Amino acid sequence: MTKKSKRQAVYPGTFDPITNGHHDLVRRAATIFDRVVIGIAANPNKVPMFSLEVRVDLAKRVLADLVNVEVMGYSGLTVDFAQQQNCGVVIRGLRAVSDFEFEFQLANMSRHLDREVDYIFLTPQEQFTFISSTLVREIATLGGDVSKFVHPVVEAAFAKRLKKQA
Repeated sequence: MTKKSKRQAVYPGTFDPITNGHHDLVRRAATIFDRVVIGIAANPNKVPMFSLEVRVDLAKRVLADLVNVEVMGYSGLTVDFAQQQNCGVVIRGLRAVSDFEFEFQLANMSRHLDREVDYIFLTPQEQFTFISSTLVREIATLGGDVSKFVHPVVEAAFAKRLKKQA
């Protein structure tokens, strides 16, 4: 097993869709790490609104100005993906204390799978702590304005997707 770089990090998630909260965490992670890989999960336990290809494309467009950030889709275990990318750190976002228990359990389970991968928790700026992809999808689906919560390219993707469903 090769030693993973602690200067490279994976930020995994479903990103359905990428929100301003995600964007905030990625921007800050990009100043801490030499390379940040946004791993967009093809999670078989979830039925996303946007396909994996669309989620990857949206994230690439939203984060295009960050030169040390890469976006790619993956399936399988996050620790395996981190190893494939030579990343020694997994970044997770914590919006509230309620997120901590699940994320702590996930980090500890992952440590049993691969002791070389460390988990780092970042909290978003205060104005993003209440934003979740789930709530943004619900607002958009019910015809609400999501412009304060997502990048304009994501807002346009919602409009396109919901127009097809109508």
